Amino acid sequence: MGNKRKWIILYFVALAAVGSIGFYVIGGDQWSWIDSLYMTIITLSTVGYGEVHTLTGAGKIWSILIIIFGVSGIGALIRTLNEEFIQLELFRKNTMMKTISKLKNHYVICGYGRMGAVIAKELQEKNLEFVIIENNEQKVEIIRSKGLFCVNGDATSEETLQDARVDQAVGVAVVLDTDQDNLFVTMSMKTTNPDLFILSRCAKEDNQSKLIRAGANKVVNPYTAGGHRMAEILLKPQVEDSISVVSPKHSDLNLTLDEISLKDLNQYDGVLIKDSNIREEFDVMIVGIIKETGESIINPAPDTILSNKYSILLMGES
Repeated sequence: MGNKRKWIILYFVALAAVGSIGFYVIGGDQWSWIDSLYMTIITLSTVGYGEVHTLTGAGKIWSILIIIFGVSGIGALIRTLNEEFIQLELFRKNTMMKTISKLKNHYVICGYGRMGAVIAKELQEKNLEFVIIENNEQKVEIIRSKGLFCVNGDATSEETLQDARVDQAVGVAVVLDTDQDNLFVTMSMKTTNPDLFILSRCAKEDNQSKLIRAGANKVVNPYTAGGHRMAEILLKPQVEDSISVVSPKHSDLNLTLDEISLKDLNQYDGVLIKDSNIREEFDVMIVGIIKETGESIINPAPDTILSNKYSILLMGES
């Protein structure tokens, strides 16, 4: 492809040389070499500048020939550049697929909608390897332009799952638009890799049990989860962070992990955990402490002294 580009460049150089000679010969003593070269260049470039000297009939015919050959050369150049661009894209795709074929213990994201994009961003920030499966070619181009690994195909296809190395993955997020698609993909994933951890998106509560039976380890309804989260913030504005923990195997077990700052709770400043009565009063467990330095203490001892500079992690029923 590089040789073809060189030949096109030589073609334009030769055309400029021949064109200049033609104008010089046709114009006679009135035309200098600079005038001839200038006239050739503005004719090839079609910039529309005026004639250097008044053209004779032969000069006009010569200009027409230069324009015809120039346009033909430009067309060939555009085709060549387009072919090189396609070849470059194919090379990048092949290189990416070779890299994907060597992945192990990675994550897979099925679907690059709003949820898929957020999950991809989180994994990328944690420097974790992951592959996105997306069937929409426009989205595929966007994903690859960001330097992310992407397999273009149907997530229910065995070939697509092989390309994404699902059999070597440790976890997959199935976040397609419909519950039906998520159900089919979940079954396909579980068949390909029975040990795979599958997190599936669910739009309707009625389909949660179906997804679990299909092989999903965890099911998340973004609308329900978002609603719960907003309600928690509304009802407990002092809570800095909150995580709901739901187990599909134990539907009656619904726990929440809250992070609460002790900044404005001076009654706990300098008090031992065992003397704080937090467990008895609020029916929650202190499972962690986050100091002002960012250092965390998991499962602190009962004789740990609390401070209003700390935040505490509490776990209890939602």
